[in-house]
Amino acid sequence: MKTLTVIDDNAERISEPVRSAEIMRHTTETTIVLRLTLEGRGQYKVRTGIRFFDHMLELFARHGGFDLELSCKGDLDVDQHHTVEDVGIALGEAFDRALGDKRGILRAGYFVMPMDETLAVAAVDLSGRTAFAVDTTVRARLVGDLQTELVTDFFEGFARGARANVHVKVMYGRSTHHKIEATFKAFARALRGACSRDRQMADLLPSTKGLL
Repeated sequence: MKTLTVIDDNAERISEPVRSAEIMRHTTETTIVLRLTLEGRGQYKVRTGIRFFDHMLELFARHGGFDLELSCKGDLDVDQHHTVEDVGIALGEAFDRALGDKRGILRAGYFVMPMDETLAVAAVDLSGRTAFAVDTTVRARLVGDLQTELVTDFFEGFARGARANVHVKVMYGRSTHHKIEATFKAFARALRGACSRDRQMADLLPSTKGLL
């Protein structure tokens, strides 16, 4: 197992395991191979067949500080829905697997992301329960080559795969491109916070239930 050396407040060197996961998801609609490292450098290699969706996943990795390799071959001749939803599910499963029993993590995180004239908010709770609320305020059918209604399907899929609460909302903005991009950036940074290790809690589970 790989380890990451960090320096705490007392300047002591501590080795911690690098959290990572591999997901292979195969259905009659999509074939997905995904590798995720939480303690990454924001490096990515993404190919879904939908270029704007690739761009969103690339900036998700960069802003979250995650290393992400993802290949999806989907039935795009039918529709984009299966590809976008299944990538969301697989990515959520990867986070759930990489986090293990979730001891010592912050568990919840939020971020407010400005992008030019647009402002987006995201909040995440890695609670073990699936719930999502998405409001992009986007009315255009397409941005680039992505069907915009599928942004909701991505976040729903992620919430299901990660067993998490996912809330994202565009507060205001003009550009459809900016609205969706600000949403993915806010989500990445909120998730980065939720996954972060909590030195004060150490190996404690961030729940009174005894299970997440």
